[in-house]
Amino acid sequence: MFLRKIANAIGGLLFLALFLTFLVQITARFGFNQPLPWSDELAVILYLWVILWACAFVVPEKEHVMFDLVWNSVSPTTRRLMRLVGHTLIGGLAIAAIPASWGYVHFMAREKTAVLGLSFEWVFLPFVLLLLSLAARSWHGLVQAMNNLDLDIHEANP
Repeated sequence: MFLRKIANAIGGLLFLALFLTFLVQITARFGFNQPLPWSDELAVILYLWVILWACAFVVPEKEHVMFDLVWNSVSPTTRRLMRLVGHTLIGGLAIAAIPASWGYVHFMAREKTAVLGLSFEWVFLPFVLLLLSLAARSWHGLVQAMNNLDLDIHEANP
């Protein structure tokens, strides 16, 4: 619970920084007719961080977009099998992608953004965090499904 509060706070601060950057950008461009190059770059970087951070740590699995027509029409046993296969595939692919993704992110440390001079390692880091989160969530989902503790499997069909 404490970690969730920290993740939500960081996500909120990232979004606030994006919003303030956006306001500065609009004011400079349209209020003073002086576009600020750094605000464009910072807005793009913050947008990337906000989206990937929220997907990795803030938005619960149940709130992600899903197509559940098939899910609602099958038995709890089939749902459990679907959950096991799904978590195995997603977690397995995330784990398989982590080494190459980290290698690329680490490689990009030598490059810097055009205006702010930030290392691209920091720009692309949230993607690796997302992969780690997907792997951890998938592991947790697998354990829940294997131990028959996943409450969504036993929900009555609407």
